[in-house]
Amino acid sequence: MKTTLPNPTLAISNIAAEQVLMHLPQSKNVSNQNTVSIYEALPCEQILNASVTALRFKPAMGTIMQWAHRKESRAVCVANVHMLMESYWHPKFSQVLQKADMVTPDGMPLVWMMKLLGRERQDRVAGMDILQSLCQQASEQNIKVFFLGSQQAILDRMRTRLEQEYPHLDIAAMKPLPFRPLTLQEDQELIEEIHASGAGLVFLSLGCPKQEKWMAEHQGQVQAVMIGLGGAFPVYAGLKKWAPRWVRQAGLEWLYRLIQEPRRLIGRYSQTIPPFMLLSLAQLLSHYFSPRRVLSAFKL
Repeated sequence: MKTTLPNPTLAISNIAAEQVLMHLPQSKNVSNQNTVSIYEALPCEQILNASVTALRFKPAMGTIMQWAHRKESRAVCVANVHMLMESYWHPKFSQVLQKADMVTPDGMPLVWMMKLLGRERQDRVAGMDILQSLCQQASEQNIKVFFLGSQQAILDRMRTRLEQEYPHLDIAAMKPLPFRPLTLQEDQELIEEIHASGAGLVFLSLGCPKQEKWMAEHQGQVQAVMIGLGGAFPVYAGLKKWAPRWVRQAGLEWLYRLIQEPRRLIGRYSQTIPPFMLLSLAQLLSHYFSPRRVLSAFKL
């Protein structure tokens, strides 16, 4: 397995960014509790060739809200087995994940891997939970939200539910996108529309890896926190059933989804789950039986 060495250029740029941020005023609307300081690098755990952010749910949400108050251009990827295998197989997509500001462990297999690698208190940071938590906090902290992607019918159903559950949520816009790539003019108009809306959070539903690539391409252009939520939109709209909590905690949500959409998912799962299991096993064996650990076990 290829070992990724630290990038000195990235380290220098992080130091420079921290020096700039030190002179920015702190937002009075964001509590320091359950957040990570913007001056600190987020803790990560390497799974296969991807760095997954090792934050529990509340600190992760607090950090995102801190970014949103500052209208920082950030990209948050919500990772599962499919996404990590895409990263493993495709170097260009791996660079997309490396560029992301936060990569949350959506799937329970990722959470289990992180725990086995030493992050014992890691919990799941999943798309639906992210959507609901951030909508609640945005409604309380006067942060505008922008919904991008999916279909108009799904967005309309989402709006109805959002208005019922979060009556004070300020929805800047809900905009579907065409299946074709946007022209340069259309893309620029979209960026301007997001800026004009004043949104601090942009929720995307374009599917993996399209939404992750879109966020990477627009880092530094869209002055808001972009969060790729994949299939959370139709689930929240009520068009797909959300697995019961015990099913999600048992790591069987993939099976629950497969029963709902066998034709669409059987190919993806058969191609991604077995190799992920084998590669994860190899990584765990390398981790637990490394020379340093063996010598430590025998106190040599």
